[in-house]
Amino acid sequence: MNLLLLFLAVLPGFFISYVIFRADKFDREPLAPLVLCFVFGAAATVPAVLVERWAFAAVGSPPFDWGQTAVLAFGALAFNEELIKFILLLTLAFPHRFFNEPLDGIVYAVLIAMGFATLENLAYADRFGLQTVLLRTLTAVPAHLAFAIVQGYYAGLAKFESAPRQQRLLALGLGLSILLHGLYDLLIMQNRSRWLVVLGTLVLYLSLIFCGRMIQHHQEHSPFRKDN
Repeated sequence: MNLLLLFLAVLPGFFISYVIFRADKFDREPLAPLVLCFVFGAAATVPAVLVERWAFAAVGSPPFDWGQTAVLAFGALAFNEELIKFILLLTLAFPHRFFNEPLDGIVYAVLIAMGFATLENLAYADRFGLQTVLLRTLTAVPAHLAFAIVQGYYAGLAKFESAPRQQRLLALGLGLSILLHGLYDLLIMQNRSRWLVVLGTLVLYLSLIFCGRMIQHHQEHSPFRKDN
């Protein structure tokens, strides 16, 4: 892999990580847990890929029908990947004292997701080259961002609630991230209509607009904001 391709593969994940770090305006997170989340997010691609390879082999050979595509999209990809990232969020950030405002849920969820997406990008760059990396910069990486913001938004709400409401909010965040991820992959993976692929991409970018409002909501309700 040449240096330009390597740079383009890692740039989106690092850039988004920096942007979300800057969005945490009122009480920035310490560097160590941010780096830890990114690194463990990257490492999580290994078990995720092993599960996905097994699932694709078990389902059969392409082309897949709608049922097979749905099983792969919602099970092998969405449930598998979002659950792994969710477990990392609950382990590496959620119980700790530095997670001290709702926006931190989004920050740490995004750092985990960007680690995951960056190592994925490196693997795709090595195998498929520049065109695939550029395509993923506009599709797969923003998709991981959207799923992480949804999951992290509800984790941020849950952090400051007592059980059982905390458990319900965590489950809601996980469930919605799986649903969004599964629907996106279903539309992208199906081979019936190119227009459904376009629809999946359009839904992704509309979701990102909504995700921007989630970030804004937590910014406006930060306990560290001086005008609160």
